[in-house]
Amino acid sequence: MRTNLTYILLAFYLFCFQIGNAQDFGKTNVPPQKPAKKPVLNIKKDTLIVLKKGDLLDLKKDTIANDSIKPKEVIDGIITHDAEDYTIQNAKDKTVTLYNKAQVTYTDIDLKAGIIILDYKNNTVYAKGIKDSLGYHQRPVFKQGSQESEQDSILFNFKTKKALVYGVKTVQGGIITYGEKTKRVNDSTIYMRRLRFTTSQKENPDYYIQTNKAKLVPGKKIIVGGSNLVLADVPTPVYLPFAFFPLTDKRTSGFIIPSYGESNRQGFFLQNGGYYFALSDYFDLTVLGDIYTNGSWGLRGDSNYYVRYKFSGNFSIRFENIIQGIRGLSDFSKSSNFNLRWSHNQDQKSSPNSRFSASVNLGSSTYYRQSLNEFNSSQFLNNTLSSSISYYKNFVGTPFNMNVTATHSQNTNTEQITMTLPSLQLNMDRIYPFTGKDGVKKNPIQKMGLTYSMQGEFRINTTDDEFFTQKMFNTAKKGIQHNLSTNTNLKAFKYFTLSPSISYKDVWYFDKINKRYDATATNSSGNLGAVINDTISGFNRFHEYNFGVSLSTNIYGTFPFKKGRLKAIRHTFRPSISYGYRPNFAQSHELQVQQSNDPNDLLTYSPFEGGIYGTPESGLSNSIGISLNNVLEAKVAPKDPDSDEDDKKVTILNNLNFSSSYNIAADSLRWSPVSANAGTRLFKDKLALNVNATLDPYQVNDKGQRINKFNSDIFRLTNFGITANYSLSSKDFQKKEEEGEDNSDESNGNGAQDTPDVFGQNTPPVNGFANNPNNQQNKQNETKETELYKLKIPWTLNLAYAMNYTNNGLTSSIGSNTLMFSGDVELSPKWKVGFSSGYDIKDNDFTYTRLNFARDLDSWRFNFSWTPFGTNSSYYFFIGVKSAVLSDLKWDKNKPPDRRLF
Repeated sequence: MRTNLTYILLAFYLFCFQIGNAQDFGKTNVPPQKPAKKPVLNIKKDTLIVLKKGDLLDLKKDTIANDSIKPKEVIDGIITHDAEDYTIQNAKDKTVTLYNKAQVTYTDIDLKAGIIILDYKNNTVYAKGIKDSLGYHQRPVFKQGSQESEQDSILFNFKTKKALVYGVKTVQGGIITYGEKTKRVNDSTIYMRRLRFTTSQKENPDYYIQTNKAKLVPGKKIIVGGSNLVLADVPTPVYLPFAFFPLTDKRTSGFIIPSYGESNRQGFFLQNGGYYFALSDYFDLTVLGDIYTNGSWGLRGDSNYYVRYKFSGNFSIRFENIIQGIRGLSDFSKSSNFNLRWSHNQDQKSSPNSRFSASVNLGSSTYYRQSLNEFNSSQFLNNTLSSSISYYKNFVGTPFNMNVTATHSQNTNTEQITMTLPSLQLNMDRIYPFTGKDGVKKNPIQKMGLTYSMQGEFRINTTDDEFFTQKMFNTAKKGIQHNLSTNTNLKAFKYFTLSPSISYKDVWYFDKINKRYDATATNSSGNLGAVINDTISGFNRFHEYNFGVSLSTNIYGTFPFKKGRLKAIRHTFRPSISYGYRPNFAQSHELQVQQSNDPNDLLTYSPFEGGIYGTPESGLSNSIGISLNNVLEAKVAPKDPDSDEDDKKVTILNNLNFSSSYNIAADSLRWSPVSANAGTRLFKDKLALNVNATLDPYQVNDKGQRINKFNSDIFRLTNFGITANYSLSSKDFQKKEEEGEDNSDESNGNGAQDTPDVFGQNTPPVNGFANNPNNQQNKQNETKETELYKLKIPWTLNLAYAMNYTNNGLTSSIGSNTLMFSGDVELSPKWKVGFSSGYDIKDNDFTYTRLNFARDLDSWRFNFSWTPFGTNSSYYFFIGVKSAVLSDLKWDKNKPPDRRLF
């Protein structure tokens, strides 16, 4: 019985102790109770041991007696919550229920839903939508940092950071994923079941890739198992056993899938396959290759670079080895061509007083005609390749500036190449050395301005065969030219302006030509005896100057009208007469050489022949020049006479010019041909019309040479040309109330419209839609709203006409007579058809023709380009996803032109 009583008292004591502790829970100022320590040593009283007051036993203390590492709290932040309808707190179950537009925020986590239940006991939060007669809405939206997802319901544990999600929708790197069941293990790993991912932003995506299981690493990658493509909820046979999709905001390296096709001459091929290198944040590199079954191959490299606020550009190099026919047969041919392109732009703000720019396009003359991969219409029709690399420097505080340029010009028909490596030009802005105080310029002396320029060139003339060979540099020309000029102006006879001018030119060469007769050499006719040119190095120079004066004025004539909207017509007449004098500078430098077996048969030549700045001017020039310029304008009143609008000025003739000259020093043919040109714009600046003509006052003999005898009809038409451009669109036929809209974007600042592009856009290279990251075709466009156009179908039409007529006095001919046209028709907001062609009236045949078809399929894009006939006949078909993330999800096919090398 005593024993039982002892147990009861002990239990009662423990109960009271627990109650006491419960009452003290939460009081931070009460120190915790420490259990009584047992003595370390059992020391008994001994007469031999005397302990004095203050003496302590030498006991070592543990340096980690109190652990400095505190256990981590489950919730390390403040949880805030809110709801529109009500909030229910259950103290017993430690839960909080939020209803209707509920929101919970915790550290970087933001959760919105129709219903949210917080469980503090289990450290979880459960969110779901509200289901009523309208359906299931207010789905949970979970956001953590930059990641956001929408789901049907979610269960999230604050302690473990794990989550279980049903019906999730996430957006990662442009890819929208839908998962039926998702398990979030931690911040870097998410597992999904029955996953669909797409780039379509519709609620019901028009396509998606479906898989049963996947692993998602947010911001890095998606790894999926067996998956297949589904179009409009219809599964397709396209199946992949596994797939890997990178998810990143930065560029990443990776393989580029090639496209396949068949060519009539090269057989089957794989084109534009290679690898993309994301080398850094500032530049990248793309290496692509082509291979054909007949042995042809191609290799290309493209690089883009960009440094913010400094410069940007792109560089590309292409090489193709083309084989046609079968080796050993007569039709076998082999050729190689290359092309190099470089574009560089500098931000003007990075260096206001200096600028570096580059625009390079050089290579084989036959590249654009023979290339098996690049079908560039403008370059195919153009016979000139040009390049320019320049550096400009302005010397602040001085009137001088410098420009260093390297240029290249290449004729693809003649295969002639001209380059300057480099060209240095130093310019001095106009200065007024005799100006008055504070810059006042009153008299002609004070108005006298002085300019100076110096230009030096190292010019190379070569061909495709000698390009970058030693012979190309051996035949280079070099020289320096100085130009100095001054002029002023003064009033004469009250209404005239008299402008005298003097110019001086000094040319330096570093070699000259010395001709000698060699009796043993063979001339161009195949006979013995020829003149041989020897190039002698050394400094040589010549100079020349001229004096000129011009007299000009402006005459205005106004013709008023009293009836109708036409108020007046103003005619501006600007006549000008000039006089120029230049001595004969060639006479003092001319040399003579024997040119046949006859010693008296001499050839007069200049040692500066072939120089880049020419030879000294020969013959005395003492001429009078005459020019007449006319401008015709009209003033038209507004349609509403009570309107506050000002009268509108309309240009009838932009210009009507005549110019000619009379050489007093010449013994015959003193009058030069009269040059005339006129231009105007009609129909609200939609029609641009330009005419030019050359009129010769002298007759010709039976050999077509001019003789010193005037024509009976005063002037003989030797050349006549006319060009006309006209643009028309459906907007021109809109209702009157729509005509008042601002259409300033249709013309440039002076009211003149740009010349329409009658050749259409360039055809992209094979696989170009997918492989070019800067292509607008790759960007995800906003979804267009499709409406029926009814009778208002947008369309545009561009017309261009060109004709040239020549007459040498004996025969006449029309050099060209062509009508070109292009345009497009939007059958719907997502259907567009374009065309470009022309008709050669002279040869009675069509010119280069091409048709384009484009269809916007929301998430996809369809393009078809077709050149039906001609030497460049081909077609290109493409359908693929617009987003660059899934750019490899495509199908393209092309039929390259049948390139004939010989």
